[in-house]
Amino acid sequence: MKKSLLFLTALAAAAAIMTGCSGKESSSEAGGDSQEQEVLTVAMELAYPPFETKDEQGNPSGVSVDFMKDFGEYIGKEIRIENISFDGLIPSLQTGKADMVMSSMTITEERKETVDFSEPYANALLAVLTNKDSQITSVDDLNQEGKKVAVKTGSTGYLYAQEHLKNAEIIALQDESACVMEVSQGKADGFIYDQLTIYRNWQNNQDTTNAVFIPFQDVEPWGIAVKKGNTELLDQLNEFIETYREDGGFEELTEKYLSEEKEAFEELGFQWFFDMSTEEG
Repeated sequence: MKKSLLFLTALAAAAAIMTGCSGKESSSEAGGDSQEQEVLTVAMELAYPPFETKDEQGNPSGVSVDFMKDFGEYIGKEIRIENISFDGLIPSLQTGKADMVMSSMTITEERKETVDFSEPYANALLAVLTNKDSQITSVDDLNQEGKKVAVKTGSTGYLYAQEHLKNAEIIALQDESACVMEVSQGKADGFIYDQLTIYRNWQNNQDTTNAVFIPFQDVEPWGIAVKKGNTELLDQLNEFIETYREDGGFEELTEKYLSEEKEAFEELGFQWFFDMSTEEG
């Protein structure tokens, strides 16, 4: 009898232990799911300093990275940066690989057909990096047979060239550095991209290149993309952009990453990226 009682007691204790273990596992699993929901993945192409790049240790760094980390703190969620090639950024939203795209991406009508954009957080204009020997003094000089224009695939420079430089040969390449090299080595007459990139590359290649700025163009607003229909995240982003601007967040980013460029832009009379006072180019 005593043995039977001991056996039953031991069996009950074992069952209690198993139940407790099972309960802990379920709780852990639920916590894991909850934790996963607290992480937002942001897709960027980390090849566009100082906006999206990597530091010396290979970690994501730059204006957009800092902005997104600040946004994560604002809404109480962890931000994970995913490095994706530019032409794969929008598909990463469509497939659920990313929750947001912040990669110096221009808001266009074509892109708005597949994703939703936040309110613009920056404005950009295009310019041309030209080879010194090409004798190009305006963008119109490129629009003739025999001229070669390098553009980054999928960029607004690419779209501009397709629309306005139909007489030239368009050389579409996957990254900015390849386009710069084409011009620097004389294999292309010009490279069309945003003013800041052209300015920086001109500064780094003054022996072989010139910078030509394009007049009478529309401002290109940059926005943060989310999956179509994700209004909750979009509302949070728009609220944060407004608050961030009012609190001087963009001025802090400029001071940290772009102080020399802002000074140069002021001397040249160009509109600054984070100046949203006008949308006329």
